[in-house]
Amino acid sequence: MKKYLFLLMLTANHLFLFGQNKNHYVQSINEWHAKRENDLKQPNGWLNLEGLFWLHKGANSFGKAEGMDSKYANKEFPDYLGDFIYEGDSVQWVNKNNNSVKIDNKEIKGDQTIPIFKTDGLAKTMDWSHFSWVVIKREDKVGIRFRNLQAATLKAFKGIERFPVDSTWRLKAVLVQPEQNLLMITNVLGQTTAQKSAGRLLFTINKKEYTLDVIDEGGPNLFIVFGDETAGKTTYGAGRFIDIPKPDALGNTEIDFNKAYNPPCAFTAFATCPLPPPQNRLKVSIVAGEKNYGHH
Repeated sequence: MKKYLFLLMLTANHLFLFGQNKNHYVQSINEWHAKRENDLKQPNGWLNLEGLFWLHKGANSFGKAEGMDSKYANKEFPDYLGDFIYEGDSVQWVNKNNNSVKIDNKEIKGDQTIPIFKTDGLAKTMDWSHFSWVVIKREDKVGIRFRNLQAATLKAFKGIERFPVDSTWRLKAVLVQPEQNLLMITNVLGQTTAQKSAGRLLFTINKKEYTLDVIDEGGPNLFIVFGDETAGKTTYGAGRFIDIPKPDALGNTEIDFNKAYNPPCAFTAFATCPLPPPQNRLKVSIVAGEKNYGHH
């Protein structure tokens, strides 16, 4: 009888600890997702983008008026704010019509010509009222990433729908060293670039082995662009992203699909997202992580 009671107590204690661990895990995913949504709403998030203006060589006029090279059609914006001067490997700014802007939080008045971008250096942030922009470079294209810090899309954001948290999608994995150091990735502009390969990730779903090629961006985690059979149905059609911990000395790590997240292009038409390489399009439905958002 005592042995029977001891086994009951042992089983109950095990179930209690299992429940605690499960609740802790679900809470950790919920906290991660809450931070993810909060980051999207920040001034440097993806919900406030309202323009991506590619520049041509020479002077590029900027404003809301008809005929502007970079036209931002918003009644709150000036007809003609100024010019982006794109020459060689740099971009300069010139105010027009006695306007003033802020460049790295310093107010610039008059018709001064101010350097704001050089391909081998950091781009300077520009502001006018509650609008903000910066020069970006994508291979041979140079353009203006433009934000409205009071964008309607930002105010309308109510969160991202996701699959229920399920710990069975937290999988042990092994990272095998790459045969080649570079991984070719194509973006939505059709540009293909070589990214540093971290290797190939091996993992098992329902006793079947799958692989994903992994990118090393130099940060604390490794990065994966992947697609699966939910893409275009319940999840974003062009695929999703996921970060994984760097492996130990034996290559052991994990991939937690509960942390699969949408690329910026799911939230805005003004982003230049990478697409999954063919070998990263899994022939299985990953019913975990974020679901589709919006209509981009």
